Order: sequence, then structure tokens, then C-alpha cells
Amino acid sequence: MNLTEIIDFLSEITQICNMLNTKKSLAFLMACLLLFVNCNRGAKVIAKEAERPLNIILLIGDGMGLAQISAASFIYGGLTLDQLTDLGFIKTSSANDYITDSAAGATAFSTGEKSYNGAIGVGMDTMPLISILELAEKNGLSSGLISTCSITHATPASFFAHQANREMHQEIAQDFYNKNIDFVASTGKPYFDLNKLIQNGYAIQTGKSSGNMDALKKQFWFYNDSIHPPKANERGAWLNDATRLGIKHLANNKKGFFLMVEGSQIDWGGHDTDFNYTISELRDFDLAIKTAIDFAKKDGHTLVIVTADHETGGLTLDAGTLSPRSIQHHYASAHHSGIMVPIYAFGPGASLFRGTHENTDVFKFMKLLFNFK
Repeated sequence: MNLTEIIDFLSEITQICNMLNTKKSLAFLMACLLLFVNCNRGAKVIAKEAERPLNIILLIGDGMGLAQISAASFIYGGLTLDQLTDLGFIKTSSANDYITDSAAGATAFSTGEKSYNGAIGVGMDTMPLISILELAEKNGLSSGLISTCSITHATPASFFAHQANREMHQEIAQDFYNKNIDFVASTGKPYFDLNKLIQNGYAIQTGKSSGNMDALKKQFWFYNDSIHPPKANERGAWLNDATRLGIKHLANNKKGFFLMVEGSQIDWGGHDTDFNYTISELRDFDLAIKTAIDFAKKDGHTLVIVTADHETGGLTLDAGTLSPRSIQHHYASAHHSGIMVPIYAFGPGASLFRGTHENTDVFKFMKLLFNFK
């Protein structure tokens, strides 16, 4: 019995108990617990109150596989990721294809359901699925989204929008107005009605620097006026700054927060089969990871999760030199691959992420740890 099955098993027990009278419920529950203990000795499944995070920061390195991490760690002399000891693997397939796209991959993370490639927060029937961000809002937590691409792009969109196709950027932007997301740092400005954002209570900033942020207002920070930002070597420390400021802004809510941070262009480097583009984006993403980990260490109530929706390019590291550090490599294709990707965790509940999991388990574990109904 894997962790997903155990969570579903416990949920079913609860439902049955609610249907029985008190004495029968207690007897049935005791029998199930004995079975559970005998079948899963030593398994850390039920999150104790002391192990529940107040905040969760989910960082998604789009297209980030083990080869990309290995290469960046070697070339740059180490990464923050190297220091994390709770880790496992994620199976990435979508509902209709062995090779997932970012929309289906992010929908699995955000909703706990596998869907078809291109789906934005909807199931196989194109009906909306509630996301972890929406559950956070429903439970009084603050929420935030940060991405090095348009906020209407597949990964960030899957956390707030419900559309049948990832290319429906205008419709995805329309879904944003119905949410109450507290902090956004991204691009995609042409898709939005700025007056409508202001009417929805947003303070809007545009530019590489954030300026002064009003802690009492929701924030929408556009990197530029375009649909996408430039590469990491032109952005500077923007992603790291956005992560730091986003955490600071969301932490004002004593009930907690959920924040998703995407390193989008690791994937684009893979599609371009551009090794330097890939690893420079990964290094940039790792700086944001460090900011999240540093906050979690100081805060003590924050779970940081780092993973990828899929690997891009089938990157292979063939040979290299130690001095100077260099790697001979090749890409198998300019597309996504089906290889499992790593998942790292730090903070309360991190041990849940050890082992091999389906991509849908990320949502299920976050929901369990947040104790959302």
C-alpha cells in the first residue's frame, strides 16, 4: 500500500464512520487502525499537528531533470538543492499521454487529478477542478504566484484558471479576476485590463525593480510590458527578488500562505537544445530556492517543495573536465521526455515526499498537510 492509497483508505474510513453510530464507529475505526498498523509498520503517514506546516512554498523547475541539476551543480560548484535530504521521484505521465505537457503536469500538481495534455485546471471532461491555491483562499490563507513567463502560461495558469486549452490566454486572464490572489510577479500584461485589476484591489508595478509595496494591498508586479521576460542573464536577480518580496508580503497573514514559484525557462533552454541557457536558468531558479529555504529555516513553520513537471530534451552528460569545469553533452530531442523527475522537500512534513510518487500526490500531500477538507 503506497502513500496515496493509504490517504484514500483513511478518507474512506472517515466517511464510513460518519455513517455509523458512536459505538460501531469506534469498533470499526479500531479494527481499521490495527489493519493499518500491521500493513504499514513504520510508515509516517498521518501528519501530526507538530508536523503540519503553516505555509507551503512550491517551486517548479519547468523541464528540470536530474541531468540538468547534475550539470548546473557541477558547472557552478554546487546548488542549494544539493543540501536537501528529503527527496524522491515523480512519475510525470498525463492522463492521455506517456509524455506530459506543462499544462497537464501543473494541473496534476494543482488539483490532484491527471488530465489531458493542454488542460488548464480541468478534468478529462473539461469541467473545473478545485486547486490547492483555491483551497488556500477558501481556508483564509494568502496565496501567490511567481513565474519567469506569462502568468497565463500553462504552469501558473493551472493554479487559478479553468480552461479547456492552454492557448486560451485571454480566457485564462479573465479567470484571474474571479480570484483573490495576494501576490503575483510575472508577465503577460497585454492579456489584462489594468483598470479591472485596480478595481479588484491590486497595486500594479511594472519594471525590473519592485519599488515600494503596500503591505495592505494585493500586488501585481509585471516584469515588463511584454508577454514574456528575457533570459536570466538579462533579468538579473529578478526571480530571487520576487520570491523574497512575495514571501514577505504573504507572511503578513498569520493563518499562513501558499506560494508557487516557477522557473519557466529551464524548459525553454531544453526546447532550444541550448545547454548554457538551460543551466543558467537552473542556477537562477536555485537562488530562489535558497531564499525559500532560508525563510523556512528561520520561520520553522514553512514547508518548501521543489520539483519539476517533466524533463525537457532528454539531456545526456557524456563526458567532462574537472579543471576547467566543462561538460560534453547532447540532447535526445527538442521535446519533453517521460523520465521521472526529482522532488525535494524541507520543513514540516518533508518526509512524506520520500520515495516514488505520481505527480498527483503532490496535491494530495499538500492538502493533507494543510488539513484542508
